[in-house]
Amino acid sequence: MQSKKTPKKKTQATRRVPAPAAPETVVVCAPRFNPWSLSIYLYWFIILFFIAATFYILGRSHGILHPDAVMDNNVQITEEALMTSDDYYQAGKTKLLAGDVDGAIADLNAAVDAANPVMDAMILRGEAYMSRGAYREALADFDAVIEKDAVNAVAYYDRALLNMRLEDYAAALNDINNALAARAVRPTDVLQLRDLYAKRGQLNLWLKNWDGAIADYTNSLARTTGVVTPTVYAERAEAYTAQGQYANAINDYASAVRIISEQIQGATSPAEREDLSSRAMTYFEKSAALNLNLGNASAARDDLESAHTIATALNDADTVERLQGLIAELDQQQQ
Repeated sequence: MQSKKTPKKKTQATRRVPAPAAPETVVVCAPRFNPWSLSIYLYWFIILFFIAATFYILGRSHGILHPDAVMDNNVQITEEALMTSDDYYQAGKTKLLAGDVDGAIADLNAAVDAANPVMDAMILRGEAYMSRGAYREALADFDAVIEKDAVNAVAYYDRALLNMRLEDYAAALNDINNALAARAVRPTDVLQLRDLYAKRGQLNLWLKNWDGAIADYTNSLARTTGVVTPTVYAERAEAYTAQGQYANAINDYASAVRIISEQIQGATSPAEREDLSSRAMTYFEKSAALNLNLGNASAARDDLESAHTIATALNDADTVERLQGLIAELDQQQQ
């Protein structure tokens, strides 16, 4: 008997669902060196460095090209702070010789106000004040120096010049005497004895102290150092004339003309030559008058002719006409 087959159940095709996978294991690896990333950082660092360097160089160039930059101002302030009283004195002296009186006074103010001031700075400032007519300020400086240094011959001499301008001749004479006494105690090459005696002679002349004037002018001319000026001879001639010593006066006028002739040869400008020539012409006229007083008509005529020649060279028509009249009058007297 055949076995009865049991029919297989028809099953639906089922989709196999994969079994859940085992959890994936995460492996952490150590960071690896990336040369490309480093090169990028280096690249940007170089760029930034060059940008900063460029701005720095441009900034320095700007400071160098512009003298008004802050850096230059700081340097100037430092240099001024380092200047001494003597530096300011020398700067003021240079400016005064160049005719910059205001600039000289500004420097000399700094010299006087500085630590350990140079005494000569105050004297020079007084001279600068005197040149601009600020006599009160000049006198204050000279007085201050003399108060601190009683044997400063230059301060006494400068104050004498100031008193002469103020027409206080007695005070000026006293200052000249003090200058001579101070120089004897402390000699200085700034003041020559020749000049001191000549200046005192001038004061005595103005004070009509004829003997004193002649003695001082003679003492001045006897000195071997310093420059002899025609004024010394001409002013001593005036003192001799006041005393009636006409022959001595004539000789001094001749000496004054001789010095002027030498100075004309070394004159550097037409104005200087004209001034010297005019003075010589005056001395010839004065000599002519003295010769007439002595009865020397011929010598007087020679003097007038010399004066006439100079007047002609100077194109001084009025003087030429006047001298021609004097010569003609003298000729008539001699006929």
